[in-house]
Amino acid sequence: MVDLRYNAGNVQNPNVHKIGILALGSHLENHGPALPIDTDAKIASYIAFQSALESGAKFLGVVFPAHEIKEINHGKHVSLDELTDEIVKVLKSAKKFLGISSVIIVNGHGGNLPIVTTLYDIEDRTGLLITLNSKIIESEGPHGGSGELSMAKFLGIIDESQVENQTNLEEYGEVGLYMFSQARKNDPNIEEGALDVEENGVYVDEIYGQELLKLAISSVLLDVEKQLDSHYGY
Repeated sequence: MVDLRYNAGNVQNPNVHKIGILALGSHLENHGPALPIDTDAKIASYIAFQSALESGAKFLGVVFPAHEIKEINHGKHVSLDELTDEIVKVLKSAKKFLGISSVIIVNGHGGNLPIVTTLYDIEDRTGLLITLNSKIIESEGPHGGSGELSMAKFLGIIDESQVENQTNLEEYGEVGLYMFSQARKNDPNIEEGALDVEENGVYVDEIYGQELLKLAISSVLLDVEKQLDSHYGY
């Protein structure tokens, strides 16, 4: 068998090769006219890939399906069980072929947050240590709002000619989750985001978008360091 040089290249700690970084977003949901339907997947993939580049961890790609709570219907999503099964399938493959023993899941879609309730099941079924990182969701603000628009500007996936129509909430009620009255009633954070978009509109600031992405990447890199320190003796 070939003796792989795990310490070759710009790698501070060879144990980082045991860590995988997996993107989890959503490929099929509306974000208003200025943003593509796979905005969350592209943002999560960028954060995961850049984190892998900077840390040396293994980039595991992106999960295809996504979940959403029942009160919100702005795309095509799957059940929590189906999403869990897909993540397990991807991680088992990564473990078999890449020899990883821990994973950071970079989540860029709020509807996936209930996956936290199945993390122990995922760990049990894969034999992997799992860290869920949803920093970008905590930071970006309302769905289809200024945060996502600004990140999309930096990534080059925005249609700036449609930004002025982004707050036509009667037609694009998914922006700020404005149209989902039951979700707004159930969750104060959703209500706050909807009111923010309704009252203040949206804006595009490429520097702000870049800073949001940097913040999320830094958070993932910290998770890498934590896994190295607590599980690999770094």
